[in-house]
Amino acid sequence: MRIEAWIFGGNAIFVAIVAPSYWFISGDPTGTAALVMTFGLLALVTFYLGFHAKKMEPRPEDNKLAEIVEGAGELGFFPPYSWWPLWCALALSVCVLGIVFGWWLFIIGVSIGSVTLFGWVFEFYRGEHAH
Repeated sequence: MRIEAWIFGGNAIFVAIVAPSYWFISGDPTGTAALVMTFGLLALVTFYLGFHAKKMEPRPEDNKLAEIVEGAGELGFFPPYSWWPLWCALALSVCVLGIVFGWWLFIIGVSIGSVTLFGWVFEFYRGEHAH
């Protein structure tokens, strides 16, 4: 993760140089604000990756002498298809229509959306110590 921190840090330095230059050349407050926020996000990711790179043991792709077989194994849990994103999107559309037609519909959309978001987040949760 150290390499990724250097990549994001380099981009943050680039944007930090470009943002004031853009302000002086164009005088556009919207683009300057976007560049400043981009710098903030890049700095945040750089700090996170740099902080955790010191605490983690190197991954196989970080070691130049590593073998391909060292990267083998389970990469994580990738869930199969899910219906919850569809219901969350429909609840969001009810919320947006509620802003247009009336707050009562927005409140209904928020209540349905909270249930569907809760279902999506805890779809594969089977208890604290379940195996």
